[in-house]
Amino acid sequence: MERLARSWSLVKASWGVLRSDKELILLPVISGLAAVLCVAPFFGAALLTSNMTRSAGEAAASMGVAGYVLMFVGYLVGAYVTIFFQAALIHAADERLRGGDPTLGTAIAGAASRAGRILPWAIISATVSTILRGLQERSGFIGRLVLGLVGMSWTLVTFLVLPILVLEGTGVKDALGRSTSAFKRTWGENVVGNAGIGVVGSIAAFLGLIVAFPFVWVGIGADSAPLIIGGIALAVVWVLVVSAVSAALSGVFQTALYHYAIVGDEPRGFSHAQIAEAFTTKQRFGRRT
Repeated sequence: MERLARSWSLVKASWGVLRSDKELILLPVISGLAAVLCVAPFFGAALLTSNMTRSAGEAAASMGVAGYVLMFVGYLVGAYVTIFFQAALIHAADERLRGGDPTLGTAIAGAASRAGRILPWAIISATVSTILRGLQERSGFIGRLVLGLVGMSWTLVTFLVLPILVLEGTGVKDALGRSTSAFKRTWGENVVGNAGIGVVGSIAAFLGLIVAFPFVWVGIGADSAPLIIGGIALAVVWVLVVSAVSAALSGVFQTALYHYAIVGDEPRGFSHAQIAEAFTTKQRFGRRT
C-alpha cells in the first residue's frame, strides 16, 4: 500500500508538471501519425511482393525474403520515429524540470541534435522486439507467458537508457550499463511507478468506454447509424487522448527519475520526498545521498 501511495503521488506530481506545458501532449500524437505515415509504404511494398493464394475460398498472402526484409525495415523505421519523439518529450520535460519553458520546436530540435545517438538504440529495440514477438508466435501458452515477462523485464531494465542518451549524448553501451545498474537498486519502485501510470490510464480509458457504450447501445436499439457512429467515434477519440496523456506522463516521470538517480538533483515540480521515495535506496551512482 505504501508503494502504491508513492506511485500515486508521483503520478500527481507528473501531472502537475505536464499541466504547465500542455503542448507536450501533442508529441505522442505527432509520433503516432508520423510512425503510420513512415511505416505504411514499407508494409504496403511487403504486401505487393507477397504471393496471393486461395484456399477454401479464402485469400492468403505468403511473403518471401524480400517481404520480410521490407517488414523489418518498416518496423525499424517505426521504432526510430517513435523513439525520436520520445526523445523530444524527454528533452522538453528536462527543460521544464530545470525551470525553462519548452515548446514543440525546442523539443523536436533537442531530439534532432541526438538523432545519431538514438539510431543504434532504435535498431537494438526493434531487433529485440522482433525476436521476442517472433518467438511468442511460435510458442505455447507457457512460452508466451515467459517471453512476455522477458519483454517486460527488458523494458524496465532499459527504462533510463533514452534519457541518458538524449540528455548526456553518451553511447548506447554506457547508457545501457548505467540504466541496468539503476534498475538493480530501484526495481521495486520502478515497477510500481510505471504500473501506477498504466493503471490510471487504463481506468480513465475504461471510464470513457462506459460513457460511450450507452450511445452505441441506444443506437443499435433505435437502428440509428449516427448514434452508433457517434458512440464509437467518442470511444476511439477518448482512448487516443488518454493514450497520449499517459505517454506524456510517462515521459515526465522517466525524466524526473533520471534527474534524481543519475544527476542527483531535485527537479522543479517534484518535492524531494516524492522523488526520494520512488527508490528503494537513497543512493546515487558512486556515492550516497
